[in-house]
Amino acid sequence: MISTGDLKKGIAIELDGELWQILDYHHNKQGRGSAQVRIKLRNIKRGQTVERSFQAGEKWPRAFLDKRQVQYLYADGNEYHFMDTESYDQFTLSGEQLDDVRLYLKDGMTLDRTSYEGETIGVELPITVDLLVTETEPGFAGDTQSGARKPATMESGLVVQVPIFVDEGDTIRVDTRTGDYQTRV
Repeated sequence: MISTGDLKKGIAIELDGELWQILDYHHNKQGRGSAQVRIKLRNIKRGQTVERSFQAGEKWPRAFLDKRQVQYLYADGNEYHFMDTESYDQFTLSGEQLDDVRLYLKDGMTLDRTSYEGETIGVELPITVDLLVTETEPGFAGDTQSGARKPATMESGLVVQVPIFVDEGDTIRVDTRTGDYQTRV
């Protein structure tokens, strides 16, 4: 069991028969009465985000998520195929289950598979991914404005704002948390 005093960002709990991840929380003590805790939660299976208030000291069952390394193999239409690197078992996730994660996938890349009670919930990307620029406008010498940017399409279909010196065929590093350009590789 986990109580309101033990809360940390990223912890998974069971609430109302569903699995929720804590995104943020705030303790609030008014002049009279007991303290309240305002928690921002994300439903792990559906992706829905809600904010709820609870009395201080309330407890919930903690959900222990299993993480294992997997390798991304290939995409077949809207199905994405992965392989567990220890057992060599293969599994498939749909584009809806992956959401924006699919825009960062490259054949052969290693990710973390998150599962709960044997059911795959999703995969976690590394913090940065190196992607090939397949389409972008050429940068011109007259474009010397400080921090000038242009859109570039990556091999995975992701569109990133890049500096004007980045050309087609370059490989760039992208932050998977924000989708921002980091550096040219």
